[in-house]
Amino acid sequence: MFIDYITLMLINMVAGLFLLAFYVYKGIDSPEQKQWIPGFGVVGAIALTTGLHMIFTWPVNGSFNIAFGESSVLFGVLFIGASIALAQGWELLTLAIYAFFAGVAAVVIGIRIMNLGLTKQPFLSGVGFILTGLAGICAAPTLYLRTNRAWRLFGAGVLVAAALIWALTGYMAYWSHLESFGKWVPASMR
Repeated sequence: MFIDYITLMLINMVAGLFLLAFYVYKGIDSPEQKQWIPGFGVVGAIALTTGLHMIFTWPVNGSFNIAFGESSVLFGVLFIGASIALAQGWELLTLAIYAFFAGVAAVVIGIRIMNLGLTKQPFLSGVGFILTGLAGICAAPTLYLRTNRAWRLFGAGVLVAAALIWALTGYMAYWSHLESFGKWVPASMR
C-alpha cells in the first residue's frame, strides 16, 4: 500500500479557494489587505510542502503525482506569493500573470483526467481542475476589473463552485481512506 495525503491537499485547496473567493468578493478593494496574509500564508505553506514532497518522492501510483503534486506546488507558490505581496504592500499583477499560466496547466490537467478516465470520478475531478484553472486564468482581468461588482461576484462564484467540487472529492476520500488504510502498518513496524 502507498502513502496518500491527497486528502490533505484537497481540503487545503478547498480552504484556499473559499478564502480567495471571499477576497475577490469582498477584500480585493478593501484598505485592510493585511488581514488576508495569515490565511493565504497557511494555505500556501501546506500546498507547497505537500506538492514538493509529492513531486520529489512520487508516493502515490502513476500520474497522480504529476496532476496533484505539480498543481499543488503552483497553487502553494501563488498563495505564499500573495501573502508576501500583501505584507509588503506590493501589487498583485505579476502573481496574476503567473496564475494565468498555472491556470492553463490546471485546465489541461482537468481535460486530460477526463480523457484518460483518471481518479474514481474523472468528470468531477476534471471539472474541478478546469474551474480552478479558469480562476487563475481570470486573475489579471479580476485585478483590472476590481471595481466591477458583477465580475467579482462571477469570479467568486467560480471559485466557490471549484471549492465545493474539491470539498466533495476530499471529504469522500477521507471517508474511504480511513477504511482502506485502517489496518495499514508502516514497514518499520512489521
